[in-house]
Amino acid sequence: MATKIRLQRHGRKGYAYYPIVVADSRAPRDGKFIERIGSYNPNTNPATISLDFDRALYWVEVGAQPTDTVRSILSKEGVLLMKHLRGGVKKGAFNEEEAQRRFDAWKQARDKEAQAFQAKKDAKAADEAKARLDAEIEKNRIKGESVAKKKAEKLAAEEAAAKAALEAETEATAAAE
Repeated sequence: MATKIRLQRHGRKGYAYYPIVVADSRAPRDGKFIERIGSYNPNTNPATISLDFDRALYWVEVGAQPTDTVRSILSKEGVLLMKHLRGGVKKGAFNEEEAQRRFDAWKQARDKEAQAFQAKKDAKAADEAKARLDAEIEKNRIKGESVAKKKAEKLAAEEAAAKAALEAETEATAAAE
């Protein structure tokens, strides 16, 4: 039986998520499967991947063929690298400890790169938020100056009207005397 490691489509229209399954190559895409080994959710940023590493490695080693998308997921998670390293151990190129050391070094480098990317993304978001805040503060300052100017003009007009009324009243009292 030819087995494939592939994605099944679940979810609603426009919001799909994908269980990663091992299935007979003749089975329908969303049909019967042998084992579910993980899931892939492209709707989050970054995409969420949960994978049973040991079971995925087992299926790849016994000959299950991953589809192109699943191959990239397995590569990103390090399953294909571990398969390669285990092949080197079987051939006697190096021992199991060396293979594990190489895999751990690769994983640390990958995690460091992911953290650097996330830090850069967070810094960019913080800069954008600061720029928006500065723009809003500037708009509020301009609006405040405009409101203060209008209030000052209104107050000056009221004072001028009061002064004119006072002068007219003074003239009326002076004329009456």
